[in-house]
Amino acid sequence: MEITQGNRTAEDESITICRRIQRLTLHLLTPTTTTGNNKLALEMLTCASRVKLNVSVEELSSYMRGKNREIQEAVYDYFNARPELQTPVEINKDDHRELCMRQMVGLVREAGIRPFKYMVEDPAKYFAVLEAAGSIDMSLGIKMGVQYSLWGGSVINLGTKRHKDKYFEGIDNLDYPGCFAMTELHHGSNVQGLQTIAIFDPLTDEFIIDTPHDGAIKWWIGNAAVHGKFATVFAKLMLPTHDRKGASDMGVHAFIVPIRDMNTHQTLPGIEIHDCGHKVGLNGVDNGALRFRSVRIPRDNLLNRFGDVSRDGKYMSSLPTINKRFAATLGELVNGRVSLAYSSVSVLKLAATIAIRYSLIRQQFGPPKQPEISILDYQSQQHKLMPMLASAYAFHFATFYLVEKYSEMKKSYDEQIVADVHALSAGLKAYVTSYTAKSLSICREACGGHGYAAINRFGTLRNDHDIFQTFEGDNTVLLQQVAGDLLKQYQAKFKGGTLAVTWNYLRESMSSYLSQPNPVTARWEGEDHLRDPSFQLDAFRYRTSRLLQSVAVRMRKHSKTLGGFGAWNRCLNHLLTLAESHIESVILAKFIEAVQNCPEENSRAALKLVCDLYALDRIWNDIGTYRNVDYVAPNKAKAIHKLTEYLCFQVRNVAKELVDAFDLPDHVTRAPIAMQSEAYSQYTQYIGFDP
Repeated sequence: MEITQGNRTAEDESITICRRIQRLTLHLLTPTTTTGNNKLALEMLTCASRVKLNVSVEELSSYMRGKNREIQEAVYDYFNARPELQTPVEINKDDHRELCMRQMVGLVREAGIRPFKYMVEDPAKYFAVLEAAGSIDMSLGIKMGVQYSLWGGSVINLGTKRHKDKYFEGIDNLDYPGCFAMTELHHGSNVQGLQTIAIFDPLTDEFIIDTPHDGAIKWWIGNAAVHGKFATVFAKLMLPTHDRKGASDMGVHAFIVPIRDMNTHQTLPGIEIHDCGHKVGLNGVDNGALRFRSVRIPRDNLLNRFGDVSRDGKYMSSLPTINKRFAATLGELVNGRVSLAYSSVSVLKLAATIAIRYSLIRQQFGPPKQPEISILDYQSQQHKLMPMLASAYAFHFATFYLVEKYSEMKKSYDEQIVADVHALSAGLKAYVTSYTAKSLSICREACGGHGYAAINRFGTLRNDHDIFQTFEGDNTVLLQQVAGDLLKQYQAKFKGGTLAVTWNYLRESMSSYLSQPNPVTARWEGEDHLRDPSFQLDAFRYRTSRLLQSVAVRMRKHSKTLGGFGAWNRCLNHLLTLAESHIESVILAKFIEAVQNCPEENSRAALKLVCDLYALDRIWNDIGTYRNVDYVAPNKAKAIHKLTEYLCFQVRNVAKELVDAFDLPDHVTRAPIAMQSEAYSQYTQYIGFDP
C-alpha cells in the first residue's frame, strides 16, 4: 500500500534521505570543492596517501599456477638450455617449419615430456604443457595441438580399442605424425555440409575416399604440407544400396587415411598434397591442402565409436539418427577449443607483461623542472593496460575452471557436464580470443615505437594469435551456439526442465532480474556497495537475463513472418551480445570464487582489487544498457566511472607484482623492453652497439 505525504511518497522520502546521507559522507571523507590544478593535486595526494598492498609474488604465483608449475618450468628450462632450438626473430617459412618440428621432437624425446599421455591421464597437465610451449613459440604450441589434440584426440576419442592399441604409442613418441583433415575449401564451420565422400566397397572390404570436386579439397590442414604421415579425414559415409539412389548417406564420419609412406615419406598413390603457402602468422606450422582420388583404406580405419559398418555392409550405431551421431562426434573434439581458450590467456599474459614492464621503466615528461615520470603513472596508460591486466587474471581463473570441468567430463562422461563443457568452451574460446586479439594491438601502441620492433614480439604475437579467432570454430559461429543454448535453457525453465550447471543462475533469479530495478539501490554510490561482489554479479546477470528475455520475445515475433532462420538472422547481433554477456557473467563468477578461495591474505586482497576493476570496468563499458533500463541512476554511473579510474591507479601500484606473478622469466618473454634489469642495454646490444 502506498502512503502519500502531499505529492511525495514515503519511498521518495527514503531515497532523498539516503542520498543526503551519502552526499554528507562524501563531503566528510573526500573534499570536492577545489577546482583546476589544485583539485588534481589534491586527488593525487589523496590517492597516494592510501597504503600500497604488500603482495608476495611467490604466494600469488603459487596460488595461480597450482600443481602444474613444475612441468611448465621443465619446458622453459629445456629451451633455455638449448639456444639452438629457440626461434630467431628473422626466419623463413621452410626453416621455421623444420625448427618447429625439431622443437617438438626435442621436448618429447630428449626432455621426456609426453603430451599425449598427459592428455589421456591428466588433461590439466597437458594444457599446461601446451601453454608453456606456446610461450616459447606459438607455432610450436599449435603444432603440438595438431599432433595431440586433433590427430591424436580424434583417434582416441572417436575410435575404439583397436585404434588405441595400434596408434597410441606412435602418436605419443612422434613416430606417427598426423593431420586433422576436416575443413574444406567450401566448408569450414558447417561440418555437416562437408562433401568429401567415403564409399564402402563390400567386394574388397574397403572404403574409397574421394574428393568429388575442388570445393571439397581439404584446406588449411596442419602438418599436411611437410611432416604428416596420417590424416583423420572427415567424410560422408556412403553405403551401397540396390535402389535407384545407388548409395545411402549415413552422415559425416572420421577415417584414418595414410598419406605418406612410412619409410620413404613419399606421397601415397591417389593423394595429392599442396602447400597452402606463406600465412599471416604461425609459419612454423605446415598447413597443406589434400585431394583424394579413389584412395582405398581398410574398413577397420573407420573410427567407429559412434557408428560402424559390418563386413556385409550393414550400418550399426547405438545412436538412432545422423544428427545425434554428429553431435556426439563433435562433442568429443571439444579439447581443441579448451586448449585455444587456455592458450589465448597465456598470450594475453605475455603481451601484458611486456607492455607493463616497459611502461614501468620508460620515463617521459613530468612536472616542470622535476624528473620525468614513468609512463604508467599517466592515467591514459593505466586506462589502456590495467583493465587488460585485470582481464588476464579473470580469464586465467575462468579457463582454469574450464580445464577442471573438461577433466571431470573425461572421467565421468556425465551428460550434464558434457553439455556444460561444450557450451562453456565455445563461449570462452570466442570471448577470450577476441579480447586478446584486440589487446595485442593496444599493447603495441602502448609501447610506442619500441613496440614496433620485431624483437619486442608484439608483431609476431599479434600475427600468430590472429587465427585463434577462426580455427576450432569461428568466433561468431561459436557465440551463436552459446546463444542457441541459452534460448533452449530459457524455454526449459518455463517447461519445468533441468538446467545445465553454467546456466544455474537463470533458474535461481530470472524472475527477480526481469522485475523493475529497485529505485533505491539504483542510486547507491558508496564504494563499499560498488565493490560488493553481490552487486557486481547481480549487475552482470541482470543484463544477461534482460537480453535473453527480450531476444526470446523478438524471435517469437519475427518467426511468425520470417520463419526460424529469418528470425535468427534478424536478431543475430542481439544474440551475439547475449552470448558475450552470459560469458562475462560466468567469468566474473569464477573470479569472485577464486578471490574467496585464496588462502593468503595479501594475495587475496590483491586479487579482490583486480576483480573489482574487471567488474566495474565492464559495467562502465556498457553503462548505456544499465542507464536505459534505470538499473543505474546518473549519480551512480558517475560514481562507477570515478571508482574505475581510481582502481586503475591502485592496480598500477601493484602492477609489477601482478605481472611477476605470471612467472614468465626473461628467457621466455625474450623482449628486451620487458627485461627486469638492464632493458635498454639488452636492446642496444641486439642492434649492434658494444656493451
